[in-house]
Amino acid sequence: MPKIFPPLLKFSLLIFILTLFSLTLFCSTEKKDSFQRIMEQKKLLVGTDATYPPFESKDVKTGKIIGFDVDLMDLICEKLGVRCEYVEVPFDGIISGLDNHKYDVVISSFTITPEREKIVDFSNPYYQASQSIAVRLDETKINSLLDLKRKKIGVQLGTTGELLAKKVDGVEVISFDNIGAAFLDLENGKLDAIINDKPTSQRIIALKGNAKIVGPDLSSENYGIAVRKNEERLLEAINTALAELKDSGKLEDLNKKWFSVQTKKQ
Repeated sequence: MPKIFPPLLKFSLLIFILTLFSLTLFCSTEKKDSFQRIMEQKKLLVGTDATYPPFESKDVKTGKIIGFDVDLMDLICEKLGVRCEYVEVPFDGIISGLDNHKYDVVISSFTITPEREKIVDFSNPYYQASQSIAVRLDETKINSLLDLKRKKIGVQLGTTGELLAKKVDGVEVISFDNIGAAFLDLENGKLDAIINDKPTSQRIIALKGNAKIVGPDLSSENYGIAVRKNEERLLEAINTALAELKDSGKLEDLNKKWFSVQTKKQ
């Protein structure tokens, strides 16, 4: 004669099976990280602040975002077999946008710092830069940080240049959303100097003139590509692509393209 489970036992068994199924489904969903979604959709969302030539800026004729960082990210996407889609965002909000999943990675002349590494993970460095002081062409008294006392200093909001300027005693720091606006105020006599990433300052000066770099470099910094915490597979894929681009000489080709040719003044 077949055994008959009591109703309560059958109910408990059903609950156990449903719970086990739910846990299995949950674990399966958890394993589908950003990297898997990116590979399935064949699209990588990239956050950037397109106001920082020659790394990222808008082409005045086409409206497209161009620059060293853009070319580099396009090559990385090519290695991954996906396409890059760029999302413009102000630099001071770029980390929060990453945390809120508005994009998958950030490439925006983004300096690797211990403070930022607590919030995001960085790729291996792809470019070494430095902070520098820019002044008007007719300025002769400013040649170092010591000369900035009681001066008005322009910086870009949320950058390492801003952090450095705020550590200098006796200066008035004025932060801008766009470093180009700071150079315009410098030209018009509203600022005494600008502290900013040297490659970008050099490019703006080459395009517009009316300013010069003075004194020694103020720092040595490495740029990295930022991803959210716990995105190990995406980070590993980016680092692998960077290594391959370096070994193949394509990273050096980008350096020559964007930094070896002096842009004529307009």
